Amino acid sequence: MAEPLAQALGVTRRFGDATAVRDVSLEVRPGEVLGLLGANGAGKTTLLRMLLGLLPPSDGQVRLFGASPSFASRRRIGYMPQGLGLYEDLTPAENLAFARAVYGSGQVPEAGELAELPVGRLPLGVQRRVAFRQVLQHRPDLLVLDEPTSGVDPLMRQRLWQEARAAADAGAGVLITTHHMEEAESCDRLVVMADGRVVAQGSLAEILAGEEVLLIDTPDWAGAMSLLERAGLEPALVGRSLRLPARDEQRLLAALEGVPHAVRRAPATLEERFVAIALGLG
Repeated sequence: MAEPLAQALGVTRRFGDATAVRDVSLEVRPGEVLGLLGANGAGKTTLLRMLLGLLPPSDGQVRLFGASPSFASRRRIGYMPQGLGLYEDLTPAENLAFARAVYGSGQVPEAGELAELPVGRLPLGVQRRVAFRQVLQHRPDLLVLDEPTSGVDPLMRQRLWQEARAAADAGAGVLITTHHMEEAESCDRLVVMADGRVVAQGSLAEILAGEEVLLIDTPDWAGAMSLLERAGLEPALVGRSLRLPARDEQRLLAALEGVPHAVRRAPATLEERFVAIALGLG
C-alpha cells in the first residue's frame, strides 16, 4: 500500500480551556477521496488547518508526504478554504496568475475565457469555480477542500465533484468536508467527527453497518406523527411514510396502539446513520 499523503497521529488542539480536536487519527491515501463529516463546531476545519501545517497541534503529530509540514510540502497541496482564498479586488485571471507565481507552475487561461470583473463582484458559484481552478492548476498531489460546494447550484456541485474525482483517479489524494450526504456517499472512505472526536470511520458500507429504520405506513400520517412526537419520538416524513430508528420499535408500537398502521424495515440512509452516530446513539 502506498505511503499516506497526509496523516494525523493522535492530534489534539486546545484553545485556552476549550478543546477543539481531541486525539484524532486519520490518513489520506493516494487515489482516494476521503470525506470528513461533522456538524458545525465538530472540529473539522481545525483538523484541516493542523494537517496543512497552518496550526500546530497541542498534542500528537502531523505528517505531510512522510515528513513534518514544511513550505516544500505545502507547495504540493491545493487548499480551498471555506472563504475561498481569493483576492476580491483582483479579477479571476489575476488571482490565477498570482497562484502561478506562488507555486511556480500552472496553466494560463485562454484570452476571454474568464470574467474581467473583480472576483468580489462575481456570483458565488463563479467565485467557487475560480477558487477550485486555482487549487487545481498546479496539479497538486493532495487536495484539501473545506465545504467546496456550499451555496452552489446542483449542476455546479456535480462539476466540482467530477473534477475532484478526476484528480483522485489521476493519483492525487482528496480530503473534503461536506454537509451534503449525497456527496458523502460518493467518497471512498468517511470519517465522522462529533465534539472534536472521531466517532466513526470506514467505507460507506462500514459506516452504515447494516443498520435499519422502521417505515410506518398509515392512512393518518399526520395523526400518527403527532402521537409519536407526544411519546418523545422524532419521526421523519418521507413521501407519505414515517421513518424511525429500529431501536424505537417498542415505543412506536405502544404510541400507535389502536391506530391503523403497518410497520416494515428498510436500510438506514447515511443521513440517518450520521445523526445517530453524532448523537451517540449508534
